[in-house]
Amino acid sequence: MRAARLIKMVLLLQSRPSMTAAELARELEVSERTVTRDAQALSEAGVPVYADRGRAGGYRLIGGYRTRLTGLHRSEAEALFLSGVPGALREMGLQDAASAARLKVSAALLPSLRDASRTAAQRFHLDAPNWFKEPETPELLPVVADAVWDDRRITARYRRGEGEVERELEPYGLVLKAGVWYLCARAAPHGSHRVYRIDRFTAVEAGAERFTRDEEFDLPGFWEERAEQFARSILRAEVVVRLSAAGVRRLLYAVDPLSAREALQGAGAPDADGWVTLTLPVESEEVAHTQLTALGPEVEVLAPEGLRERFAQDAARLADLYRRQQSAALHVRPIRPGPMLDP
Repeated sequence: MRAARLIKMVLLLQSRPSMTAAELARELEVSERTVTRDAQALSEAGVPVYADRGRAGGYRLIGGYRTRLTGLHRSEAEALFLSGVPGALREMGLQDAASAARLKVSAALLPSLRDASRTAAQRFHLDAPNWFKEPETPELLPVVADAVWDDRRITARYRRGEGEVERELEPYGLVLKAGVWYLCARAAPHGSHRVYRIDRFTAVEAGAERFTRDEEFDLPGFWEERAEQFARSILRAEVVVRLSAAGVRRLLYAVDPLSAREALQGAGAPDADGWVTLTLPVESEEVAHTQLTALGPEVEVLAPEGLRERFAQDAARLADLYRRQQSAALHVRPIRPGPMLDP
């Protein structure tokens, strides 16, 4: 415990010109008296820690005692600090390890590059979850993450349909998609790679046995392929619609982007009114009704007839609703006050 603290103290002093005892105590989460003892221990071990006395004093390293990373340009150093995702690291239980790594890199950088972590943090922040959705960290995520890092097989129980199943898995990688964690794993032994939602795991036990990782496995490529397959697999129906120019612009925000892009690529030229007719892949008529309603009067459903009838009924109900409200407003007359009478 103390050895780790002494190393951190050296790294802190390498990354800054000097630090007071109070600052070191706060960073190391110890008392100032402990800082004094640690500084003395480092000095006795040959680390040139020098204590400046007085009101503006503190501790510093002398004699150029540091390991430098040479050959890095400023843009490269800043990109290095952009590689971490603080929220994801925290959820996987790796926040302390990431903090220590950043500290070590900062301490080893040339003095002219030491502000790279600050300038990067001021210019970029990743907020992974969707809007209007409170992210929830799966309780079993740290256990799964440890197994991924150590290449250890896991025995996992997860919900499937109304029941639960148990599988022995070789956990290859983790993916964070729109605030949801997924595990890419291979069924042991020598099964195919599949994707599992970690929030559906009910129990995970990591064994002592390690598996031999397929070095040719490409996690980003595998995820991209499976994500596209999933997006296509749920588009089991089609609707034919006419869209105004405004409807065309808003289509990507109303329906699945993959569906919208494919439909727009196959669309014909605008008609005399400037409207475009296209065939749109959708998950179901029910989902299409919900999604296309967001386009309001900028869309006309042509087929299937059942969906067109639903939109016609919606339009009639809306027209009747606003007509009645407008009529009621016209018939409400203000009441004129009468003469005041004494009792």
